[in-house]
Amino acid sequence: MKLYETKLPGVKLIEPAVFGDHRGFFMENYNEELFHRHGIMHRFVQDNHSLSVEAGVLRGLHYQLNPKAQTKLVRVTAGAVYDVVVDIRRGSPTYGKWQGFILSASNKRQLLVPKGFAHGYCTLVPNTEVQYKVDEFYSREYDRGIAWNDPALDIDWPISSPILSEKDGKHPTLAEAENNFTYEG
Repeated sequence: MKLYETKLPGVKLIEPAVFGDHRGFFMENYNEELFHRHGIMHRFVQDNHSLSVEAGVLRGLHYQLNPKAQTKLVRVTAGAVYDVVVDIRRGSPTYGKWQGFILSASNKRQLLVPKGFAHGYCTLVPNTEVQYKVDEFYSREYDRGIAWNDPALDIDWPISSPILSEKDGKHPTLAEAENNFTYEG
């Protein structure tokens, strides 16, 4: 497994070891002992799986408030996404900054998105499946989001007119969003 730090402290890009031959491939997408050796100490409690049947589906930018905040371990098992993470920890030197990543079934990369970051993705091809582990259960009460097209964030999405859920079309800007994250330095 290779672990890459990103320009957003705490966000990690993970390349699992993949063993392939003429039959296909084998990989461990999660191994608690191996992850712990690399400093990823989260205890994941729920696995989520989404299918987007069309290219251009944008899901996000999502997060859960404390005390139900979630760390996510995201991977794509079919298709490809442009995955975006935004630092929403007040006082952070990278507050309001974002970084984008291509995650795909072919590159098998995973993204660790810690608490205090909003997360979203746009599908690049039809029939894209995203699976992710979280270290806190879903809570409707603490579920929040930020507008995908917040002009202050100026995210360079690969599409200008995405396919959105009703909920994702109504998120406030980062400046207006409810947010109880602070940078711990």
